[in-house]
Amino acid sequence: MTDDKMTIDTSAELMENDALPQTREVHTDPNAKPVTQGQLPRALAEPATKKSPAQWAYERIILYIQNFEKQLDNDHEVGMGLTGSDTGVIRIEGLGYYDPDIITYYGTNQSGAKTQLIQHVSQLNVSLVASPKHIDQPEPKRIGFQLATALDRSEDVTS
Repeated sequence: MTDDKMTIDTSAELMENDALPQTREVHTDPNAKPVTQGQLPRALAEPATKKSPAQWAYERIILYIQNFEKQLDNDHEVGMGLTGSDTGVIRIEGLGYYDPDIITYYGTNQSGAKTQLIQHVSQLNVSLVASPKHIDQPEPKRIGFQLATALDRSEDVTS
């Protein structure tokens, strides 16, 4: 109830609100920007029930990568730390999904070898790491911003 007026949601509105994404973040730093601050890309305004688990995970990972990159200086790029192997950190150069349940990360490791991680959404575990950019590279690559642009397009985000 607001302003002494009672509002009643229709059953369709209740179901839609249940399917729309919800998030909550708490930080010790009062200036920390939550991943969902500001306007969400068009793709994330669609109900999650209309998406495969892979597409839904892919879209949210993009937001986290983009938000992480906003906090980096010009000497660092986003990398991904891996556990359970000796691969170490991968510089993220691409991200994709394969319906209904596979997420894949493309990149290079610290020694420059091409690397791809293929992960089932039930095993999703990503550690974003600030990685130094290449010394001969004038500007850091910002993959999160490129990926987020695709989420705002009306066509399929994988194109």
